[in-house]
Amino acid sequence: MAIDQGNTSAKVFIFSGNDIVESRRYNELSVNIVDDYFARIDISGVIVSSVQNVSKELINHISNYAKQLIILDENTPMPMTIEYRSPKKLGRDRIAAAVGAMTIKPDSDLLIIDAGTAITIDSVDCNGKYLGGNISPGMTIRFKALNDYTSKLPIVSNEGDIPDTGYDTDTAIRAGVVLGILYEIEGYIERQKAQTKDLTVFITGGDSHFLAERIKNPIFEVETLLAIGLNRILLYNENI
Repeated sequence: MAIDQGNTSAKVFIFSGNDIVESRRYNELSVNIVDDYFARIDISGVIVSSVQNVSKELINHISNYAKQLIILDENTPMPMTIEYRSPKKLGRDRIAAAVGAMTIKPDSDLLIIDAGTAITIDSVDCNGKYLGGNISPGMTIRFKALNDYTSKLPIVSNEGDIPDTGYDTDTAIRAGVVLGILYEIEGYIERQKAQTKDLTVFITGGDSHFLAERIKNPIFEVETLLAIGLNRILLYNENI
């Protein structure tokens, strides 16, 4: 079992070996939900990745069931070397997504884009070294910030026309946000491609499909990238 506790929801994935056999999203993970999984499925190990604190009650409840429980942090053994200068502050989701990309495309230079609440862009080299990355506001945050921090700009979403040049306020905001993100991502990809001979780019996160359709460079959209990484870390620790 791999649990990804994000900013707005929790996702639970059940693996058989390397294959996802079940996945569900919850607004909030509870003891009753955990009870249901362990009543139905013989689960040997559990790994939890969280960008916010998971209740001690829930962790203790899981530990009563699982033979192996890993709460992912900077000290967790993993098949990747982390060269981040502040590993304690490195998002667990970023770690897991990077390992997921390595699992799918080993021995390659990687650029991993996670387009969720925030947009993270991380680099892993062909030797399995996590080199670091950048963080910027996600799409929803950008739309909301324009409305929150101005007196007259309306709240807009990504649904609707996205012209090269906005022809009214709504399209000006929509194009400004969406095209700005696309130019940002394309810029990172082009810069990394200039520095390495063979770059593989992955995108994941809630806005990944919307963006992947509009990115000009070849890119792998993998919705379950983080879960794949969590499972890889769990299996790695079983063999230690």
